[in-house]
Formats: sequence, C-alpha cells, structure tokens
Amino acid sequence: MAQPGVLYVVATPIGNLEDLSPRAREVLAAADLVAAEDTRHSAALLSHFGIHTPLVSLHEYNEAERSAELLAKLRDGARVALVSDAGTPLISDPGFDLVRAARRAGVTVTPIPGACALVAALSVSGLPTDRFVFEGFLPAKSTARRARLAELAPETRTLVFYESVHRLRESLEDMAVAFGPGRPAVLARELTKLHEGVREATLAVLAEWAGRDPAAAKGEVVLVVAGSPEAAVSDAEADRILKALLVELPVKQAASLAAAITGLKKNSLYQRALELTGKQ
Repeated sequence: MAQPGVLYVVATPIGNLEDLSPRAREVLAAADLVAAEDTRHSAALLSHFGIHTPLVSLHEYNEAERSAELLAKLRDGARVALVSDAGTPLISDPGFDLVRAARRAGVTVTPIPGACALVAALSVSGLPTDRFVFEGFLPAKSTARRARLAELAPETRTLVFYESVHRLRESLEDMAVAFGPGRPAVLARELTKLHEGVREATLAVLAEWAGRDPAAAKGEVVLVVAGSPEAAVSDAEADRILKALLVELPVKQAASLAAAITGLKKNSLYQRALELTGKQ
C-alpha cells in the first residue's frame, strides 16, 4: 500500500510577485499537482518563476467533487500544493473541504506561510493588534449586512473586513451608522502593488471619500476598524460586583467572572478580591 502523500497549503503573493518565498517556490516546483482557485491566474505565477507543475482547478463551485479526486491522489502518495488567487488559502478563499478531508484521512497537511492581506493591513493600520476579529466579507444584501454590523457594534477588539470595491461606499456608510461616524478606521487598498494606499480616518470621512473619489472603486480592499471603547466601570461598581460574586464563588472564579462582566483586567480584580476577603 502506498504511503500517503502531503498536502501543502501554500501562501502566494497578494500583489508583488517577489513576496513568494523561496520555500514556496521549491514546494510548487516539486509538487505533483497544484490545486488552484483560478488555473489561469496561477499559471501566470508559475510561469514567472519557471515552474511547470500541472494545474487543476479547485474553487467554490467544484470544491466538494474535486476534493474527493485530490484526496484519492493524496492517499496514493501524491504531493499536492493548494493555492488561492492571492494570499493564504482558506482565508476567505476555497480549500476548507480539502484540508478537512485530508486531515481526517490521516494525510499530512503542511503550511507554507506567506502573504495574507488581513495581516498585512492590520500590521500597518496603527490600530490595536493584540486582539482582533476577522469577519471576512460582510453580507452583500444591505439588510443582512446592517444586522451583522449591529451585532458587532459592542465588540471591543479591532475588526478586520474584506470588501468588494462595488459595495465599499455602502458598507462604510452602514458601519458609520452601526459603530458611530467618529469610529477610527483604516482603508488599505492594493497592498504590495504599484498603487498601494493606506488611508486613516473616521468611518464617516472614509465613506464620504469612497463616494466621491474614483480611485476608491478600484483594487482589493481591507478595512480595519477600531473596536468599541470599553465602558468605564467605577471602582465602587467593580467592588459591588466582586462582593456579590464572592458570596458564592472562590476568589479566582469571582475575579474571572467579574472581568467578563466589567471588561476590566482579571489580574487587578483578583488582587482586589483578595483585599476584600482579607486574604492579602
């Protein structure tokens, strides 16, 4: 029986072709097959680096059927490289079905890291990066989009979205309503490409710009939006909550639950709980 092959999940450039890592080039050249979101797009990339590995399509319309075919090849020992049109596969791109099937079948799945538009935009946004939420693409229909944004309004972590340029102005306007017109945000366009641009402003200002500047209707867009400001909780209110919890819970659990309720730091609440119980 043949030894199972390897599925390589290969990140490709989001613009500048020189961002393809040497390791990625080696893997793509040595693979038996490259599964690509768009074979024409990936053929140009491979040709640029003199790579002649055969290509097969794997996109949202054929992923279930094609995954079964590729899994059979992997079980027979094939080395398959999975790529999307740009960036890291599976990040708002096809490939999930294949990766899940391969892992369940005991096939080795190996990441070949590289470019990712959401990380690239976040890294230059100047907004907090220690905790963030990636939302991918918002719903295309306005009612569903507004409902999702309303759910996200209280989120305190930095929010990252992908958006079509055709819906950019409408989405920014909806964000300004849901999050408030003064919420800080960054619009990153065409990252690593010739006309790269990173614009920082409030949501209202960005929405106005997107409505009047023709440049806003071109290219790939990532939106990075500041999280909701954490509600201020007074020391007296924090003590009240802690005292109520300490009646029923141990110090550690009381501090943890108080942190979830107030948004305050768990460590500081733990220290305060020790003081309140006379254990410090």
